[in-house]
Amino acid sequence: MSHGILFVHAHPDDECIPTGVTIARYAAEGAHVTVVTCTRGEAGEIVVDDLRHLDADGLGDHRETEMAEAAKALGLSDHRWLGGAGRWRDSGMIGTPENDDPRCFWRADMAEATRALVDVIREVRPAVVVTYDANGDYGHPDHIQAHRVTMAAVDAAADAAYGDGEPHEVAKVYCTAFPKSVLRAGFEHFKATGDGFFAAYESADDMPFGVPDEQVTTRVRAPEHLERKFAAMRAHRSQIAPDAVFFSLPKEMAAEGMGAEHFTLLRGEAGPDRDADGWETDLFSGLAFDHAE
Repeated sequence: MSHGILFVHAHPDDECIPTGVTIARYAAEGAHVTVVTCTRGEAGEIVVDDLRHLDADGLGDHRETEMAEAAKALGLSDHRWLGGAGRWRDSGMIGTPENDDPRCFWRADMAEATRALVDVIREVRPAVVVTYDANGDYGHPDHIQAHRVTMAAVDAAADAAYGDGEPHEVAKVYCTAFPKSVLRAGFEHFKATGDGFFAAYESADDMPFGVPDEQVTTRVRAPEHLERKFAAMRAHRSQIAPDAVFFSLPKEMAAEGMGAEHFTLLRGEAGPDRDADGWETDLFSGLAFDHAE
């Protein structure tokens, strides 16, 4: 079995906020880290004035360069676009016209998308796979589809009767998770900044994402890689403004809220490495090898 880890994300920048320090940590420790991005993010909302002239295709082109810069910041050497860059387009938020584009990922042929990801899994042979939960964290069509495709590909990759290539069984599958306790801890700070997104909610419990703490199984703490995560976020400047509220967190709150990332184990057995809350501290915990190459 490979000692690597595969992250499956929907758009450029999705790799940063929920998994940036985790990617940076394992890359620095010598694990083979692969990130697959399913679309180029053509439907993203441009947040900086000097890029607002870009149409959807131009934005997709630009976000390819942002993704390359973010990967470099994280120490990531193996980034791929599912099916090749531009094979599937950003589907936009639920209920938007982009959902109806036959080229969008939400409408992707499941067999084709699954095959494309199986090819990656059988090539890099990861021990661990990370994606989103069945609701795509907050209901985004591309996140939901990424979950569906990932789970189908994990099953198909292990099936000797499926396609070409040597079968590979993934040991552990996780989804990203935002514990309610963490959201509550930072909510008042973010709301006080006047940020429009947070101003729309009365409390953290009203936000469209976040899970009860008891659903979380794993917390990866890597505050020593927080600056790499922030550098990757800044690389995605079409989507994350230089003065975004994430960068305004006090040092201790940033280390706790952004320098630790949370996950829920979907497949496999939780390992013995635990913190004071009983959460796993390592996505490779319980596997019978050192993940460093």
